Amino acid sequence: MSRLSHIGDDGRATMVDISEKDISSRRAVAEGLLRVSPETLSLAISGQSKKGAVIPVAELAGIMGAKKTSELIPLCHPLPLSKIGVDITARDGALVVTSEARTTGRTGVEMEALTAATIALLTLYDMLKAAQKDMVIEEVRLIEKTGGAGGDYKTLAPS
Repeated sequence: MSRLSHIGDDGRATMVDISEKDISSRRAVAEGLLRVSPETLSLAISGQSKKGAVIPVAELAGIMGAKKTSELIPLCHPLPLSKIGVDITARDGALVVTSEARTTGRTGVEMEALTAATIALLTLYDMLKAAQKDMVIEEVRLIEKTGGAGGDYKTLAPS
């Protein structure tokens, strides 16, 4: 079994030393779903919820969340993001959040992409909860990662 990178020899949590890693272009894409009723989906798409146009607000919240990733996740390195994008679409009775993060640096942007997707989902939930109480956030996952010595990754499961 591989050793966990955030656990030191003494068993204590530690930030990974990236000082010897090569600088490279890195990209990550994450996705998550908010399962909603047809009525709530229509409300979200129309922009007519009690709290206004929920989709653009949630997209902006995801971008803002990605920029704060290292403040939210204790051992995550602060990164200069060169791009963070969040896109929300409707698919199969769900609002689908897709986020993309890019940087040029010594460590990847997976956590930023996952944070962006999650914060956008939480914002959708918050803004739509007056219309539906039983919404479900699910399938938040990394879809794709490129750059760095760890190799590229693309999920095998269709999104």
